[in-house]
Amino acid sequence: MKDVRVRFAPSPTGPLHMGGVRTALFNYLLAKQTGGKMILRIEDTDQTRFVPGAEDYIKESLAWTGIVFDEGVDGKGDFGPYKQSERKDIYQKYIKELLDSGKAYYAFDTPENLDKIRKEFEAKGERFMYNYGTREQMDNSLSMTANEVGERLAKGDPYVIRFKIPENQEILMQDLIRGEVRVNSNTLDDKVLMKSDGLPTYHLANIVDDHLMQISHVIRGEEWLPSLPLHYLLYEAFGWEKPQFAHLPLIMKPVGKGKLSKRDGVKMGFPVFPLQWQDPKTGDIYAGYREDGYFPESFVNLLALLGWNPGTEQEVFTMDELIKLFDLSRVNKSGAKFDPEKAKWFQHQHLQKKSTEELVDLFMPILQEKLGYIIEGKAIRDYSKKVIELLKERATFVKDFWDQGAFFFTAPTDYTPKAVKKQWKAQTPELMQEVIALLKDIEPWEATHIKEKLSDWINSKEIGFGKVMQPLRLSLVGDLKGPDLFVIMEMLGKDETLRRIERAIKKLSK
Repeated sequence: MKDVRVRFAPSPTGPLHMGGVRTALFNYLLAKQTGGKMILRIEDTDQTRFVPGAEDYIKESLAWTGIVFDEGVDGKGDFGPYKQSERKDIYQKYIKELLDSGKAYYAFDTPENLDKIRKEFEAKGERFMYNYGTREQMDNSLSMTANEVGERLAKGDPYVIRFKIPENQEILMQDLIRGEVRVNSNTLDDKVLMKSDGLPTYHLANIVDDHLMQISHVIRGEEWLPSLPLHYLLYEAFGWEKPQFAHLPLIMKPVGKGKLSKRDGVKMGFPVFPLQWQDPKTGDIYAGYREDGYFPESFVNLLALLGWNPGTEQEVFTMDELIKLFDLSRVNKSGAKFDPEKAKWFQHQHLQKKSTEELVDLFMPILQEKLGYIIEGKAIRDYSKKVIELLKERATFVKDFWDQGAFFFTAPTDYTPKAVKKQWKAQTPELMQEVIALLKDIEPWEATHIKEKLSDWINSKEIGFGKVMQPLRLSLVGDLKGPDLFVIMEMLGKDETLRRIERAIKKLSK
């Protein structure tokens, strides 16, 4: 088996969809597993669809996920340039080879004339195809003498170069995921290989680059499967060895049918892009997994299991584990339905695997932003560690430590109306004043000791625990949520606990 060399070759026509990241990931896993090479190539021959900032976005997205390239547009590798717009002269040689061998031809048809012919076919209830059945009647070098072609070229008439698809040839192809694929060449049209601007189309540039860069495996999305017969024929036209092909299944909508799109994300409130993206034309902002608080490893884990399964019950993987287990033969043929709730599940699992120290490091910037001032030192870190350990089990994102535990760091200024209405009764202020008197004398200020003293007092008063504990929680937290109340009291300290109860009495008794 020859050395594994794979490539990810996106076009800078917009943000990188999560399906594109999955394609890059599967290429990366195969390369790392086999000790092969991973290449990043930018396919920017379609200048009409170029979007400013898209290339940088692609590179930043892949770096965030931990997909590292051995060669590519950042200067590494001996097969460059790795950007197709910088390889224009290279393609000229190969298009000339196809023209000289009669496997490609000049076509001078204008867009207006092609549109007119299409409409004529439609009027007859037929579909127009520029192929073996029509090409001899079109405005191209197949229907002209060599002198006529020379004159048209000398005049500077605009033209494209089309590939001459062989007539009635059975094309037998192999796909590592789908197995044997058969297509008759008569179902194909003569695709344009070189556009009027002198740049190659995807089809020619892709084949030439894969050959020159010695790509061994082409792993790409299912949407490119219809192009496979053409690519096979191009390899044969040049007399080149074909790479192995694998076409990945589509990532499907969470509900209904069809491919997952950015509109689905906007409509249902989840990201479909790795990073946040702002459309330079409209200014619209689309959510990103990074900005929504996902870890790169949970995003990678999510993508890996969209269309691939390890053959075991295991679902949570590190990148190293994925590299070890990945196998193209275990990639499904059918589309993989995306589940936004499963994405959160992966995030939750990976958060649980992180150490408290790691989570403190991630939480400190959020805490400083929320408090509005810089906090440093061992004391705040140690305190934050305790908070995180209390809340970790229920947390999915690092921001949840603030959302679920802001009261550990700042006293409530508002109280949930529904909770107030339910738990703060006419006799509550008097009860809370008695609680204050009791708590003032409790030493040591420890959760177990506070619980013991408060429980004995409630029992001695022969009142329900809820009549005391719920208003007490409301006073300290601002709501009826949070971990063990006595642990909260210990962490807040006696003075802060008493202050909060007094504040609640004043505010809620008005």
